[in-house]
Amino acid sequence: MSSTVGEHPLAAEKKPLWLLGFVMSMMVGLLFYMAASLSIENDASDLFNNLARNTQKNIESRVKSYANLLRGTASLFHANEHVSREQFHRYVANIALQQNYPGVMNLNYSEELDENQRAAVEAAIRRDYPPGRDGYPAFAIHPPAPRAHYSVLMYIEPIASAPEKYGYDIASRPLIAETLAQSRDSGQLSNSGMPVPMEGRPQLTGMAMRLPVYRFGMPTDTVEQRRAAYQGSVGIGYDLVTMMRSALADMPVRNVRLTLFDIGPQAREPLQLPHDMRPVFDSTMEGMHAPWWLPGNSGRYLSSTMLIKHNGRVWQALFSVRKSDLYTRFSAFLPWLALLIGFASTMLLYMLFHTLASSRRRAIQMANSMTEELRASQIRLQLSHQKLRRLAAHADQIKEEERKRIAREIHDDLGQNLLVLRIDADMLASRTQRRHPRLNARARSTLEQIDTTIKSVRQIINDLRPTVLDLGVNAAVEWQVAQFRQRTGIACEVSESHDDICLSDQCATALFRILQESLSNISQHANASRVRVKLEKCRDTVSMSICDNGVGAAIDGRNKLGSFGLVGIEERIKLLGGTFHIESSPGAGMSVHVSVPLGADATGFPYQEEIRASG
Repeated sequence: MSSTVGEHPLAAEKKPLWLLGFVMSMMVGLLFYMAASLSIENDASDLFNNLARNTQKNIESRVKSYANLLRGTASLFHANEHVSREQFHRYVANIALQQNYPGVMNLNYSEELDENQRAAVEAAIRRDYPPGRDGYPAFAIHPPAPRAHYSVLMYIEPIASAPEKYGYDIASRPLIAETLAQSRDSGQLSNSGMPVPMEGRPQLTGMAMRLPVYRFGMPTDTVEQRRAAYQGSVGIGYDLVTMMRSALADMPVRNVRLTLFDIGPQAREPLQLPHDMRPVFDSTMEGMHAPWWLPGNSGRYLSSTMLIKHNGRVWQALFSVRKSDLYTRFSAFLPWLALLIGFASTMLLYMLFHTLASSRRRAIQMANSMTEELRASQIRLQLSHQKLRRLAAHADQIKEEERKRIAREIHDDLGQNLLVLRIDADMLASRTQRRHPRLNARARSTLEQIDTTIKSVRQIINDLRPTVLDLGVNAAVEWQVAQFRQRTGIACEVSESHDDICLSDQCATALFRILQESLSNISQHANASRVRVKLEKCRDTVSMSICDNGVGAAIDGRNKLGSFGLVGIEERIKLLGGTFHIESSPGAGMSVHVSVPLGADATGFPYQEEIRASG
């Protein structure tokens, strides 16, 4: 009974703690939910703005390509005194409008006439181009009412796109005549800005662009000169719907609505348009009757307003799309997943914090134990590292001593035997020179073979341990550089102090091996044409530098798997208590610098001090 009474206070204390953890976890989960929802919406907005911006650039690029097409057509007339209808037909056929310029319906040429020329031009064209030739109908200038000036469409390619426009006076409309006059005086492109009505084809939203053409060889620097040289104009007619739908088709998101408004030539920023303004183009599918301004004011839509430059005029484009069309299936579940993750992670953290708070002392003890064990492991690792380096130093010393012994035995035994053998062969060759020619020839051949063997023995001795090392490190360096120069043909320069440098046998051998390894690396990898070796004594140290003008290498090349040359140099120098560093970069050559104390001796093994300092 007493134990039951004692358990109630504990239960009363635990319930508020777990309730607090649940409330905190739920709040964090709700924050995650809101953050995920906001992030998804912002990402969708950024994505849509980028897509709209790319589509804007795409439309402007297509308009620019149309303008370039028009300039190329005008250049055809500027480069020739006369362009016939056949030449114009071939030119347009080679352009392949449908494949290269989707949306362009035709290229056309209009010629400037006055009332006095009208009858003669009509008669000449009817004579030279009867109806049906090249698919053109009978020529007649229309509307038929007499006017002072005409701008008659003479060439239309392909003619099947607008046969009713053949012979049409585009200047019959005062607004177009004024636009043509401005384009003639300025020499710049003009465009309709608004749709051009297409007789018999109301489904097309026709747009037109024109560029003035001046007579061949006449100056066009001033307005008066351009008026005098004015011959007519070239133009293109294109279907705005086809062009815009092909641009929208490039967007990876479907159901994007694009509405275009012509806002004049001077606009620099989007305008607040009245709701009753009629758009130039609206991509809304049939059956959808939502006003163009509604998506921009609805919370279910994303919208973006941009300006599109159209050769002197400005279109205001309104892109809109439902937010749900931009979301993936995962995006719909992501806020709930974020809520669950936030709730679960916070609850786990709360439980972990509660557990850690109750076992703080045990955690501290465990940390202290781990720290002591880590320190002991570091000491054991350092001692093992020291033993390995001592073993490497000992093995290297034994190897050099063994090389020295083998070289000496070869020199003393094999060398002397070969010398005695050569003397005997030489005596035999001398005594048989006159009486036994064949034996003499065999003796001479044996003598040459002995000489070759003696050279090979000397080379083996030098490879094991050059005898020149007994003459000092200066002589050894000069001899090694001379051998390298003779073997590779690379120009070498030796710079050294004139005083002989007295070093221990181990130190001199180490410097000689370092030089050997460096020159071997240069000949194999550096692709150098010049090498400079510098050996000098400065106070209590002797330093050596090997520099080349080769391809260089990255400084961390010594850590490459299977590369032990630079590692071996570094270990030899550290065994002697010296310093070693490399200066190199790709394409700038490499410089190896080493320095050791004059009284250096590898048996001292300086790593003992490092171990004590670190301990």
